[in-house]
Amino acid sequence: MTTDVETFFTDGCGRCALGGTPDCKVHNWDEELHMLRTIILECGLTETCKWGVPCYTYNNSNVLMLSAFKNYCSLNFFKGVLLSNDKGLLVAPGENSQAVRQLKFTSTEQINPLISDIKACIFEAIEIEKQGLSIPTKKRLEPLPEELEQKFEEDPVLKSAFEELTPGRQRGYILYFSAAKQSATRLSRIEKCSDNILNGIGLHDKYTSNKK
Repeated sequence: MTTDVETFFTDGCGRCALGGTPDCKVHNWDEELHMLRTIILECGLTETCKWGVPCYTYNNSNVLMLSAFKNYCSLNFFKGVLLSNDKGLLVAPGENSQAVRQLKFTSTEQINPLISDIKACIFEAIEIEKQGLSIPTKKRLEPLPEELEQKFEEDPVLKSAFEELTPGRQRGYILYFSAAKQSATRLSRIEKCSDNILNGIGLHDKYTSNKK
């Protein structure tokens, strides 16, 4: 997994076999990612690398991540649900996303007219950290196994990718992980399916090969 920001921009996150190759998703959005990076740094956040992607903090608290997906790149606000979102620019990664909200982009032309709005979101997110606000959790209709919840706490990138999946794909994984009787087996299944989740592949999709 990538451990520094500059490597992310050249080789990607290093979490799948495409890392360091021309097919890495990062290269779909080279100009857009660099533009967004500049905007973020102009807001005074500290840049670091966590979970293989650029992560931006305020007083050591995570504020947002910069991510590259197949169909777009995005800013992912950890406590985005608390942002006012007056202009409706922020979206949830998935139907079950409780906290994270995204600003999605597919071109520099889309970013340019929104620079002031992007900065407004970032400054508001910083203010949320200054106030020490937290997010109340809600129960899911399909409860997550404890091991998956722990994995999501350790790896927000995986959580964001999971919430990008359709509800049916999410449910398929949850049932598959939960069906294992032993915690070690549940953990093993989660680890083996992580790459597919990161690539938007469902448990029963054609190219899934990590089931056991």
